Amino acid sequence: MRIPTRNGGTAMTERYLLRLFISDHTDRSRCALENLEQICAEELGGRYELEIVDILLDPQAAAREQVFATPTLIRELPHPVRRIVGDLADHEQVLEDLELLPILAKGRD
Repeated sequence: MRIPTRNGGTAMTERYLLRLFISDHTDRSRCALENLEQICAEELGGRYELEIVDILLDPQAAAREQVFATPTLIRELPHPVRRIVGDLADHEQVLEDLELLPILAKGRD
C-alpha cells in the first residue's frame, strides 16, 4: 500500500523514501504507523513517500530487506539506508536515528 505525499511548501528539497514493515495490524504496528504519519505530517511536509509492507502478505519483501522484527522503519532514500525498530513513539529519536531533516515551521524557535 502506498500513501501519497502531501504538498507542503518548504524551501528544503531533501526527499525521503520510507518503508514501514508491519506484522498484520497488531497494536504495536498500528502505533508505529500512527506515530510515523504524525512525524511525516509535522516534520517532513510533502518531502516523503511512504510505503507500508505487511510481512504476512509479502514475506519476500521482508526477506529481501532482512527484516526480522516488526515494526521496522527503513529510510531507503537518500543513501545511505537507515533503519529503526519499534513503535516510533520518541519522535525526536526517530528524526535523529534516521537522519531526517525537519522543515522549519512558523513559530518554532
